[in-house]
Amino acid sequence: MKLVLVQALRAVAALLVVMHHAQFETAALANRTDLGFRPSTLLPWPAGVDVFFVISGFIIVYASGSLYGRPGGRRRFLAHRVARLVPLYWLVSAAYLAIALAVPGMLTGDVAAAGLDPVYVAASFLFWPMLRSDGTALPLYGLGWTLNCEMFFYALFAIGLGWGRRAAVVWLVATLGILALARAAFPDMPMPLAFWASPVILEFAFGAALGLARAEGVRIGWPVRSLLLAVGIGLLMLVPEPSPALHPILYGIPSALLVAAAALGRDTAARGDGAPSLPVRAAAALGDASYALYLVHPFVLRATREAILRAGLAQHLGAWGSLVFMVGLAVVVSLVVYRVVERPLTRRARRLLDPGHHERPGDEKTLEEAGPHVSAEPKRI
Repeated sequence: MKLVLVQALRAVAALLVVMHHAQFETAALANRTDLGFRPSTLLPWPAGVDVFFVISGFIIVYASGSLYGRPGGRRRFLAHRVARLVPLYWLVSAAYLAIALAVPGMLTGDVAAAGLDPVYVAASFLFWPMLRSDGTALPLYGLGWTLNCEMFFYALFAIGLGWGRRAAVVWLVATLGILALARAAFPDMPMPLAFWASPVILEFAFGAALGLARAEGVRIGWPVRSLLLAVGIGLLMLVPEPSPALHPILYGIPSALLVAAAALGRDTAARGDGAPSLPVRAAAALGDASYALYLVHPFVLRATREAILRAGLAQHLGAWGSLVFMVGLAVVVSLVVYRVVERPLTRRARRLLDPGHHERPGDEKTLEEAGPHVSAEPKRI
């Protein structure tokens, strides 16, 4: 069963991050056209990535019920995860590399230089963390750092998958906790261990614990869920973007409260007849496409910004009108990419990597739709 509110929360998280990035593009547009623009601090735009990390931990633990302790479960889990993440990511990374080679002036000097290093390019495509020449642990397509975190989480989870759900969650929480403590004790860890031990990785553990809670039958009513939602939003809005060391506390815990409010209910935000409301269904549809939105929105924002500038529309639209136009177009394009590109690629990759599996109707639908999250860091294309 798809958890509609969790999918809707993914859409909200995605839009937070797209708005965060769109404001950087709008600021650049305003600087080139003498438009007045001041980025909004109304909502915690960068916190979308933390919400996605928690959601990812929750869905992977909860939706893998048919694989725990099953012969071949580890292999099948990893095959489906690779089929879900790799094809579209490789496609956009190749497009980014083509831009880096054809129009290097559109990228920062360090990115362009790193993009010519075959070892760095290979590491970026293989989800292996490496440092750029500027000292940042980012892949070629910078927002892919979240996918490096995802793949590491998947590898850890696959180890525990054969032991049963409870043992797998204990393994995950203990391992991630030990890594975070080791990073605090030894801040000069070498790569890639330093990347994998980043404190933000603890947010997967928060989600995994919630996934176990739901699988064990924990349910809470609307009054408590509403309180969790209000407290989570309030905490996120009260705290400016924290340092990396404090992310799992100041952003991760409130994000876990939001996911708990969405995931631990007895219903799916239904109307009286039991069907989700239209706004929830619309948000869930965008949540399904959040991986495509994650990967393509920087391209769309930058291209739309340049189109607005060259068409002379900035003065007519204004700064905020331009921002809304950029975000709206990014959403539309992501929905098209999800339907036309991502889903067919995923199905073909799954058949290639797991040819002997024949899914029952609805089998692992939630797991296959459990895409990763979006980066809260603005990147240049």
